[in-house]
Amino acid sequence: MPESVLRLIVNGRPQQLVAADEMTLLEVVRDRLHLHGTKDGCAAGSCGSCTLWVDGVPRLACVTLAKTVQDCEIVTIEGLAGWWGKQHAADAAELHPLQAAFAEQGAVQCGFCTPGMVMGGAALLRDTPSPSRAQIQEALSGHLCRCTGYEQIIRAVQAAGRRMLDEA
Repeated sequence: MPESVLRLIVNGRPQQLVAADEMTLLEVVRDRLHLHGTKDGCAAGSCGSCTLWVDGVPRLACVTLAKTVQDCEIVTIEGLAGWWGKQHAADAAELHPLQAAFAEQGAVQCGFCTPGMVMGGAALLRDTPSPSRAQIQEALSGHLCRCTGYEQIIRAVQAAGRRMLDEA
C-alpha cells in the first residue's frame, strides 16, 4: 500500500501524518485524528453525515481521498464553534449559533445526522445570512435524517440565521 505524508490544517491546528494513499478524509479525521463528531453513515456519499469543510466548502469526507486535500484547511463539527467565535480558535467554549439552535429547536433526535446537517447549514448561513425555506431545503437536500421529519431542522437554521444577523 503506497503511503504519503499528509499535511492539513484541521480546526486551526497544523497536522502532519503518514496515511495510505487510499485512505478517505473520513478515516483520517476519525481514526487518525480522533475527531469522532464526523459520522460514517453510509460510506458512499449518500447520507451527508460525514460533511465537513475543505477550504470552506462542504465536502463528503467518506468519498474524499485524504491525499486530494493536501495542505487544505479542514473544519469539522468539533471546530465549527471556534470558526464562528474566534477565527480558528480550536478550543472555543461556545457553540456555533446553529449548534445551539439545533438543541433549542429539538432538531437533534438520535444525533447521527446532526454533525453533517450542522456543517451544511452553517455553510449556507455563512454565505446566505437570511435564507429562504427553499434555500435551506436545497442546501440540506443531500442530508438524510430518519428521526425528525426535517421541520425542526429547518426551524433551527432559520433561528440561527436570525441570531447571527442580530449578533453581526
